[in-house]
Amino acid sequence: MTDYTKSTNFTSKDSLSTGNPLKIVKGTEIDTEFNNIAIAVATKADLNSPSFTGTPSLPTGTTATTQSSTDSSTKLATTAFVQAVMQAMYPVGSVYTNATSSTNPGTLLGFGTWTAFGAGKVMIGLDSGDATFSTVGNTGGSKDAIVVSHTHTATSTVTDPTHRHNVGSQDSTADAGGNVSQEFVRDSGSGTGPTTYTNYASTGISVSTSLSTTGSSATNANLPPYVVVYCWKRTA
Repeated sequence: MTDYTKSTNFTSKDSLSTGNPLKIVKGTEIDTEFNNIAIAVATKADLNSPSFTGTPSLPTGTTATTQSSTDSSTKLATTAFVQAVMQAMYPVGSVYTNATSSTNPGTLLGFGTWTAFGAGKVMIGLDSGDATFSTVGNTGGSKDAIVVSHTHTATSTVTDPTHRHNVGSQDSTADAGGNVSQEFVRDSGSGTGPTTYTNYASTGISVSTSLSTTGSSATNANLPPYVVVYCWKRTA
């Protein structure tokens, strides 16, 4: 932008004596002054929707960096003011996440000291009524499923159908089913009567009891639905 500076000293002309040719204001002098004014006006920003070039700066004071982050007026803000607002949004202790960039937030945002945070962990809100979650910074849990101690009870039911054992005999008169002949036979010269036997028999019933298994490997079986992101915590 160009400021207007007079090229002709009109006041000095007034002090000259009458008849002095320098006292006369020449057309070229007037033309020069109008040209200087036109250049100065043309290089100034308009009040309505101005377009700035170069590196414009705002005046110091209430319209610049001293505004609070809660100021919702239409005053213009400097880069220093914007930085102050950003730092108010991310005070020390804040957590920053990014789904694509691994760049440290100190570089991305331009302020603060940030360290990687919560690797392999999910965050959970504080619950003062639960000792597990009542202190900020507590860690715990396991990604592998743990089976609570318990017992299994197996019940076997055996049904034995009605059956019988026949009485057998060495007498040749016994039938093929082992039934005793009603004819009494004396043992060879012993006089002791018939000798009888009870046949061996089996029910044919067997019992097998087993407990089936279900489920999957405990490794990585206790995880909620998740998405992995870059996570940082501001420490200073």
